[in-house]
Amino acid sequence: MKTTFEELYDNYHHDLFQFIFYMVKDKQQTEDIVQEVYIKVLRSYQNFKGESSEKTWLFSIARHVTFDYFRQLKRKRNKFLEFFNWGEEGEQLKSDHQEPEEYVMLDDQMKQIYNCMERCTNDQKQVIILRYIQDFNIKETAEILDWSTSKVKTTQHRALNVLKQCMVTSFREEEGYHEES
Repeated sequence: MKTTFEELYDNYHHDLFQFIFYMVKDKQQTEDIVQEVYIKVLRSYQNFKGESSEKTWLFSIARHVTFDYFRQLKRKRNKFLEFFNWGEEGEQLKSDHQEPEEYVMLDDQMKQIYNCMERCTNDQKQVIILRYIQDFNIKETAEILDWSTSKVKTTQHRALNVLKQCMVTSFREEEGYHEES
């Protein structure tokens, strides 16, 4: 008979990994964060009250752990920048994130959508990932993000507008390129 942890792992590991990977965009770091999520799950499962689904609860923990990672990364970056005193301009260091492994196999339109997601805020990205990639409904998304359903709907609406505008702009640029050829 499987333990509760094994069932959680079997049922949700792929989705959990994908959710974190879309935010972090680094396979090794995603693996580390997923491991931290599972540690927190093991430590706190006895406190799970069943007020939401296990999947919603698990993704909520994943969101918090991922945000902790980003906060820690920001603190490290700020310390580094302060140490070298980059001046008033505050040159930005660009990170060299790996692309998702599946990226190469995506068709052109999906590649464009993925690229356009970079124009979304972090909140917008989370909503798009949870709603359209992980297939959570509005209520589950609100529970994971600890938001009201109206905030999820508003953020989703704004994210879709950003994606639509980006796709239209890309299409126009591509059409202009083809006309010049």
